[in-house]
Amino acid sequence: MNTYAQLPVTFVKGEGVWLWDNHGERYLDALSGIAVCGLGHCHPRITKALCEQAGTLIHVSNLYYIERQEQLATHLTALAGMQNVYFCNSGAEANESAIKLARLYGHNKGIELPTIIVMENSFHGRTMATLTASGNRKVQAGFEPLLTGFVRVPYNNIDAVAQVAINNKNVVAVLVEPFQGEGGVNIPQAHYLQELRSLCDQNDWFLMLDEVQSGIGRSGKWFAFQHSDIVPDVMTLAKGLGSGVAIGACLANGVAAQIFKPGNHASTFGGNPLACAAAMETLTVLAEEELVEHAMKLGDFMRDRLNTQLKDESGVVQIRGQGLITGIELSVPCGELVKKALEKKLLINVTSDKVVRLLPALVMQQDEAEQVVDTTCQLIREFLNS
Repeated sequence: MNTYAQLPVTFVKGEGVWLWDNHGERYLDALSGIAVCGLGHCHPRITKALCEQAGTLIHVSNLYYIERQEQLATHLTALAGMQNVYFCNSGAEANESAIKLARLYGHNKGIELPTIIVMENSFHGRTMATLTASGNRKVQAGFEPLLTGFVRVPYNNIDAVAQVAINNKNVVAVLVEPFQGEGGVNIPQAHYLQELRSLCDQNDWFLMLDEVQSGIGRSGKWFAFQHSDIVPDVMTLAKGLGSGVAIGACLANGVAAQIFKPGNHASTFGGNPLACAAAMETLTVLAEEELVEHAMKLGDFMRDRLNTQLKDESGVVQIRGQGLITGIELSVPCGELVKKALEKKLLINVTSDKVVRLLPALVMQQDEAEQVVDTTCQLIREFLNS
C-alpha cells in the first residue's frame, strides 16, 4: 500500500555507518533506520548471535518459559533499576501496553474514566490509542473518532500539569517523552522530569516515559531518565533495542509492576528467542565497547561543530540535542533538504517541517561525524541563501 513517500534509492548492503545502493554507490547514514541501528549495519556480533539463535530456536509461544526472554528481562530491569517487563514487537505496541496498564490501574482504584495526561507535539505511535495520545494532528486526521481518556498540555510546562491535578480527579498517569524526537528534537528544562515525578507521587499517578527513541544509549545514558536521577513507574522501549530486529518492551516498577495478570495483555511474537538474542547481544556490545559514553561525547562534538559553522546563519533558529540526537531548527520549512542530502550521498531526516534531525549510529567515529556535520552545514547554507 502507498503508505510511504519513498526516496528514489534502493539499499542492498550495509556495514557500520555506510550503506550501498543497487548501483554500487556508497552513502553515509546519519539516520540509522530512524534511531534503530544503534550498532550500525550488520555488526558482526549481532549477525553471529542471530545465526546461532536461528539455528537453535526462533519462536515458541509465551505459553511456555523462554530462557532468552528471562535473561533479557533480568538484564534490562537491572540497567533501568525497575522490576519487570512485558515484551512486544514495536514502540507503538509498547506504548499501547503502557496505556492499557494505566487504565487498568485506574479501574482497580474505582475510577470509571481513567485519564492520562499527554503532551503537545508528542509522538507515541500510529495505533488508535497511541495516535490519540500523540500531539500531532497529521497522524490523527481521518481516523476519528479518537479515543477518550486523554488530557493534553504543553510540553515542558509543569504548571499546566499541576492545573490538571486540581481540575481532573480521573487522572491516573502522565505519559511523556524525556525529549521529543518526532516533535522537533525538543529538550525540556533540567528539572522537568524530577518535577513530574514529584507531581505524580503527590497525586498517586504513574509517571510513564516513552523512551522508544531516547533509550538504549542514544541520550548518552542507558535511558534518558537517568540524566534526571529518577525512576519512572513505566518505561517503553523499542528502536535501538534489537539492532534492526523488531522488539518492543514495557518496563514497570513498584505498584505498576503488579497490575497485569494472566489474560490482561498478550503478544504472539513478543519476546521470542530470536528477538531476545538480538537485544541481549546489542546490550552486551554497547556495554563492552563503551558506546553509551561515546554517544554523549560524539553528540557534544557534533553540536559544537554545527554551532561553529552555522553561527552566522540568520535562518538557523536553534541547534539542540542530547547524546546522538540533534535537531537543527530553521526559520522556514526545509523538507527538500532530505533529497538534496541524498544527492550528496548522506542520509538525514526533517521532522516537524523545519527541523533537520541527525540520528547517527552509536558506532560512528569522529571523522565520519565531521563528514556528516560538514555536508549538512553546506546543504543548509546553500538552502538558506538560495
